[in-house]
Amino acid sequence: MNNVTSPIAAIAWPKRRPGNRWLICTVIVAALVALPVLGLFLQAIQGSPGLWQHLATTILPISMVDTVILLLGVGIVSAVIGTTMAWLVTAYSFPGRRTLEWALLLPLAVPTYIIAYAYLDILHPIGPVQSAIRWLLGYSSPREFRLPDVRSMPGCILLLGFVLYPYVYMPTRVMFLTQSANLIDAARTLGISRRAIFWNVALPLARPAVAVGVSLALMETLNDVGASEFLGVRTLTVSIYTTWITRTDLPGASQIALLLLLMVVALVSFERWARRRQRYSATAQRNRGFEPLRVSSPKGLLLLMLGLTPILIGFAAPALYLLTSAWQRIRFAGVSSNLLNEAVNTVALAVIATATTIAFGLVVAYANRLRPGAVSSWSYRFATMGYAAPGTVVAIGVLIVLATADRLVDQAAIDWFGVSTGLLFIGSGAALIYAYTMRFLAISAGGIDAGLGRIPLSLDQASRLLGQSPAGTLRHIHLPLSKAALTAAGLLVFVDCVKELPATLLLRPLNIETFATHLYGEAARGTYEEASVAALAILLIGMLPVILLSRIGRSDR
Repeated sequence: MNNVTSPIAAIAWPKRRPGNRWLICTVIVAALVALPVLGLFLQAIQGSPGLWQHLATTILPISMVDTVILLLGVGIVSAVIGTTMAWLVTAYSFPGRRTLEWALLLPLAVPTYIIAYAYLDILHPIGPVQSAIRWLLGYSSPREFRLPDVRSMPGCILLLGFVLYPYVYMPTRVMFLTQSANLIDAARTLGISRRAIFWNVALPLARPAVAVGVSLALMETLNDVGASEFLGVRTLTVSIYTTWITRTDLPGASQIALLLLLMVVALVSFERWARRRQRYSATAQRNRGFEPLRVSSPKGLLLLMLGLTPILIGFAAPALYLLTSAWQRIRFAGVSSNLLNEAVNTVALAVIATATTIAFGLVVAYANRLRPGAVSSWSYRFATMGYAAPGTVVAIGVLIVLATADRLVDQAAIDWFGVSTGLLFIGSGAALIYAYTMRFLAISAGGIDAGLGRIPLSLDQASRLLGQSPAGTLRHIHLPLSKAALTAAGLLVFVDCVKELPATLLLRPLNIETFATHLYGEAARGTYEEASVAALAILLIGMLPVILLSRIGRSDR
């Protein structure tokens, strides 16, 4: 009897494939990211037809026109500056070129709302710049002479262009560096000048990189709420904020957010369309690199001054202004306890969000490595789509989902225990952590995925042969070998959480201030000197990824 085998036991059940749990977890993460988008869509279609007609006749015409004009202007300015600077430091050799290569990244450290905040005071009619110009020209009053108001559409376009051009500069410079010198030499043997080489050879080959950089700059423009509002430009993003905060109209804000999301989808589609021929910009063979042309000292000095101009406007001037204002403020009143509380709030929220984002990014990236296929690939795409969405869109979607969850939990607690939980998620800061994680998960997952991609798959196979589970392989092999990628991803996420303004404004708990929200409030009241210390702190934190990028650039040479 003991040797009789049950028919059921005799069935050869298939063994469970390794990584199933990781795959399930990445599907859950993707669902959590997609849920606010679904909630936004449902909330938008529930709005009454009369509400949409009201938006279409009163708010959307101005907002759409302003948004389109701003996008066109910022796209042109950032493309011209970024491409010109990339060609300048690639095609010519002059004193200071090496310094310019990384210094041109410095405006990345300045959030858009900080450059608007700084220049509103710098270029004020009684500010230092206009006062100095009047003194030089012999005028004594702003009534006699004043520059055009920076609080305008042209002012907004120029300021955003000078702070966002590094998004174009970085990929375009890489494209110029990787272009074959053989093509340049062939063009020069035909008697073509260096200027003509740029227009006829280098620029056409670099168009995909320029398009990618412009798309990133335009996404940052769509995400901006502080600079546009400070400078009097009523974009769709500003309209979302005012519709919800001022009018408490969530369906109306959802409908505008849905329209803004469609614009983002159009930008992403344009970026992918522009990259479709990027593979033609390089050959399979490793060619000689592009050698810069050494120029004379007078021309070199002129090129150096030209390269320093965007650094001066996009970083040095606002940084010097903030440093001076912060020092005067500290000398006059010291460091307030409120500022210390804001520092604690800012760092605590950013640290929690960074840890959550890195954990989710690790799940998504590792599942994509363990179980490559349609499920993991689509889950990865859904999990990382939040970075393309503006912060206001993410915040409205998260608000809709967690407000519903708060109502359900509160009703269940009353029915079962007779106790009201109130705003459990929205009031505790969980909504803000959720928004940060959804918004910046692409940075985490992308960085970790790149780090894991450098580890040979043979190490995974050897680990399994030694009896390690996927979790054990991750703990003993992948994490130690991916420390640099994890650290870089964590740093970028932390800095972006500190700088994020739109989502923080909409979702922060009551009586909680961060550096970004404090600066926004003081700038809205016109008390610029009160927020200078907070703005300087954000600027210094924002320099961390710029330093990281410059170190990477030097190590790759």
